[in-house]
Amino acid sequence: MRGQALKGYLFISPWLIGFALLVAAPFIASIYLSFTHYDIISPAEWVGGSNYKRLFTEDPLFWKSLVVTLKYALVAVPVGTVLGVGMALLLNLDVRGIRFYRTAFYLPSIVPMVASCAVFSWVLNPHIGLMNSILRGIGVEGPAWLTSEPWAFYSLVMMSLWSVGGSMIIYLAGLKDVPASLYEAAVVDGANAWQRTVHITLPMLTPVIFFNLVMGTINAFQYFAQAYIMTEGGPEDSTTFYALYLFQRSWRYLDMGYASAMAWILFVIIMLITALLFKTHKKWVHYGR
Repeated sequence: MRGQALKGYLFISPWLIGFALLVAAPFIASIYLSFTHYDIISPAEWVGGSNYKRLFTEDPLFWKSLVVTLKYALVAVPVGTVLGVGMALLLNLDVRGIRFYRTAFYLPSIVPMVASCAVFSWVLNPHIGLMNSILRGIGVEGPAWLTSEPWAFYSLVMMSLWSVGGSMIIYLAGLKDVPASLYEAAVVDGANAWQRTVHITLPMLTPVIFFNLVMGTINAFQYFAQAYIMTEGGPEDSTTFYALYLFQRSWRYLDMGYASAMAWILFVIIMLITALLFKTHKKWVHYGR
């Protein structure tokens, strides 16, 4: 058994080394750096808790980025969840060509993020974009989607729904796991399609919904790429998400100590929200026996 364990550790050693050097070591180092002033060029200078004090008392953009991120999580995650479950219910129907429809709805979620941002930047262009061209065709003058407030924020929320096919596939797998005997018993009792959906399908799907809710919330608080590529935090910092502001502090201003403090605050926030979700899930998540 010891020899087999040694062989196992040898096989996973490349991953272990990479994890130790590229994940664990920076993770631990960031704790120390959050209490220092560090600009990469000069040695780290210990400043105690001044980074945290500046964040909470002297940096209004910190609070604004936190509010923007929280607002995004409260809007995009529930809407994405409802849309993903709805699409999964539709794509669970036994109709002709259903495999094609499933593939078509899933494909956008695997398109590279930069490519999706480039497409949406054109679609939402106020002058030559597809969206405003369609609106002009029906007599409506569309807004400047990515350069006006609050449309820039809601444009990013709308774009987030483009990749809902990823969660839709997980919901669809959960639907396939619902025992057919429950539906048969409900039909015998006279339940219609809506009653079967409300009283059987959705309760049995709640573990999958809970999983996607937790993962979606975590991803929402790390939202970065789309805002960085499409709006760069504008207009007037209305799309300066927390992760984008953290990136700006670290690489635009080379204030690594300050950015490390921001990273640890984000870590604590995500942990608290995740713990809250786990605290409440027993009240609404149904695990089949």
